[in-house]
Amino acid sequence: MDVIGDFLTRIRNASMARHKVLEVPSSNMRKAITKILYEQGYILNYKFEEPDATHRTIKIALKYNPSTKQPVIKSIQRVSRPGLRKYVNVDDIPRVLNGLGIAIMSTSHGVITDKEARRQNVGGEVICYVY
Repeated sequence: MDVIGDFLTRIRNASMARHKVLEVPSSNMRKAITKILYEQGYILNYKFEEPDATHRTIKIALKYNPSTKQPVIKSIQRVSRPGLRKYVNVDDIPRVLNGLGIAIMSTSHGVITDKEARRQNVGGEVICYVY
């Protein structure tokens, strides 16, 4: 099962259904993606909950435009998947919507955005596009 694809689908479905809070199972990759979404302004807030060692979750407060009530995340797409991984070097890092969106990448320097990967001059696996 593709846990990252499931995570992104949960975010996409919750934002289309106008949910305020989303609760998903936790993993290190999901935590890193959640932190990036928060730092880039795509989600309002997040909280890592660990009631016990087996049930760790992430609570995500989704963000909406106050005037139009439209979700801030217009599209969130999985790029690299278990059946077909997508790796790029630093020269081939994609630009999402001409720089208006972000590509989240897994690199040797951790999970970072495309802009940060260009700045650090590293390539890696393109996880998803967000805009």
